[in-house]
Amino acid sequence: KVKCDFKKLGPKFGKQMKAVAAAVAGMPQEAIAELEKNGKYTLNLEGAEAVIEAADVEIFSEDIPGWLVANEGKLTVALEVTVTEELRREGIARELVNRIQNIRKSSGFEITDKIKITISKNTQTDDAVKEYNTYICNQVLGTSLELVDEVKDGTELSFDDFSLFVNVVKD
Repeated sequence: KVKCDFKKLGPKFGKQMKAVAAAVAGMPQEAIAELEKNGKYTLNLEGAEAVIEAADVEIFSEDIPGWLVANEGKLTVALEVTVTEELRREGIARELVNRIQNIRKSSGFEITDKIKITISKNTQTDDAVKEYNTYICNQVLGTSLELVDEVKDGTELSFDDFSLFVNVVKD
């Protein structure tokens, strides 16, 4: 998006100021890129030409739904921030690895101790545990990872909107 600096446009374009401002506001992305690259851009206003310079306008980015946009100078970066179901499951798996590692540590296990893991079933996490079972076991030296209806003597893990129980024992 491009926004006009009317204080600079007024003296420069006089009576054409409103037409120039409207044309600047409606500039396509290619024209904005040319203005950024060359420092000026020529507008065609009903047969008359108006040259705007980078100093005449402010170029800024707006967030696009599902994207996070930031710019500094001529550099603009856009990141897609939509969390897909696949990313959600991977995030849960990574969080479980972190939490299980913390349980290992607080239980006083040696770094080389193999463990058996039991996790209570939960609709929020079951798919991630099934899909990333091998990954989780490899990361925490688990010899098995089992989903069960009820975990006895488990540690409660609280997430944003749910909790589950995990039991970690030496193998």
